Amino acid sequence: MTDTINADDGNATESRTPIPPVELRRPRASELEEMLAGKLYDASDPELDRLRTTSADLCSKFNALPRGATAERKAVLDELLPHHGEGLDILGPVFFDYGIHTTFGDRVFANFNFTVLDCAPVTIGDDVLFGPNVSLLPPMHPLRWQDRNVRRREDGTAYDYEYGLPIVIGSNCWFGGNVTVLGGVTIGDGCVIGAGAVVTRDIPPNSVAVGNPARVIKTITDADASALQDYAQ
Repeated sequence: MTDTINADDGNATESRTPIPPVELRRPRASELEEMLAGKLYDASDPELDRLRTTSADLCSKFNALPRGATAERKAVLDELLPHHGEGLDILGPVFFDYGIHTTFGDRVFANFNFTVLDCAPVTIGDDVLFGPNVSLLPPMHPLRWQDRNVRRREDGTAYDYEYGLPIVIGSNCWFGGNVTVLGGVTIGDGCVIGAGAVVTRDIPPNSVAVGNPARVIKTITDADASALQDYAQ
């Protein structure tokens, strides 16, 4: 169908053919390679489905283990998150889309309900603290519903197109509870992200950011070293 648009003078008309739903370009690399490159990809791809199933099973296994099963919990985390440094401490429950696309530095701590949908690379520095219910969310969907909605193949199976944007978190950061970080964001070293913040854009190093969308309210300096000094003495 073609839409007809009337011009301001009421005489001329302009014909506009609707843009059809997006289709993936051909030829292409594997869906895994396309996904990690930030391209539109088919999330129903069998290889991706297998990787997500493996991650989901490992998350379930970790979440079911008692807190005192230290060796068993570590073994599961080593398999789920092979790219981690020393001293990784995750309380659980945890939820990872893939796990293998997330990189941790040394001495990272994550409280309850840590969620990472790592369809794009997620990089976390050293000495990072995550409060409860923190979510790192690289997945993105097309804005137009025509491009976003689930479709059906000729055999009746369902599929849709998605893409992901990487997240980079520097060292020495602290995230309060219920923080959400969206794809495409870089957070600099030494930041504090206040509870409930939704981080939609880059945060410079040594910043305190709060709110939805998160905004920088101060820069952390040596003057802040005075906090709790009386208690410490």
